[in-house]
Amino acid sequence: MAFEDPSVYLDDPNRKLLEIDTDARQGPALFRWLTLGMEYLIGAILVALIVAVSSNVVGRAAFNVSLPWADELARMLFIWLVFIGAAAAFSRYEHIAVDALVRRLPLRVAHMLYLLQHMIITGLMVVMIWGGYQVLSRSSGRSAIMNIPLSLVSLSLVLCVIFIAAVSLWRMWVSVKVIRHPHRHSADPEGGR
Repeated sequence: MAFEDPSVYLDDPNRKLLEIDTDARQGPALFRWLTLGMEYLIGAILVALIVAVSSNVVGRAAFNVSLPWADELARMLFIWLVFIGAAAAFSRYEHIAVDALVRRLPLRVAHMLYLLQHMIITGLMVVMIWGGYQVLSRSSGRSAIMNIPLSLVSLSLVLCVIFIAAVSLWRMWVSVKVIRHPHRHSADPEGGR
């Protein structure tokens, strides 16, 4: 019984024009820099999260003292980590997807589906931006222990969905170009710049 090489499923030639790759300098420079910045921010948040949780564990185990601010900080950092991570993963096309059909379609038809996909994503992000704005504008509370404005926590959601909406709009524009002129983009791997 012969098994297929799993690496063939990592790259989708139909989707190549829509990818943002900082190493290959593919995609708009602003999105590449924001993605790279988000990845460094994710690393810093992860280190801070580990320090906050570890300090509380050590405080409880070694000194029998709980650090209430550490739990509150860890909760806030985790929220930021989730939303910034979601935006960075979307930028790099790293969210889980079932693309068995799209891989087998001709380039033009695949981009028709990508256009539909990103129209739906953009619509959902607009709804989330509106909801996030409502939460931010009505949020006047502060955290119980650290006295941090709760709107700062909600800001992570708004920034995440604005970035995802912007990337979706760019991908829709690229897909429209491919649908209109598929022959220009089939042989040109750098056509998505």
